[in-house]
Amino acid sequence: MVKLRLKRCGRKQRIVAIDVRSRREGRDLRKVGFYDPIKNQTYLNVPAILDFLEKGAQPTGTVQDILKKAEVFKELCPNQTKFN
Repeated sequence: MVKLRLKRCGRKQRIVAIDVRSRREGRDLRKVGFYDPIKNQTYLNVPAILDFLEKGAQPTGTVQDILKKAEVFKELCPNQTKFN
């Protein structure tokens, strides 16, 4: 199973697609964005995130909150309320 979760990288935290059996700092499948909590900045590769979500990847709670703020789920399923 693949999860979208945060991976530490200095002050910034990367949002990565990673196998659930891997460690937090383990090898990721793909980097799909970053989040800087100090400056409250995010960069998201939305097409890559949507691709992973359509294939069944599950975001962690924090990543899900970041994606909700960026309104990514509205692009994924405009008629469904799965990720509310």
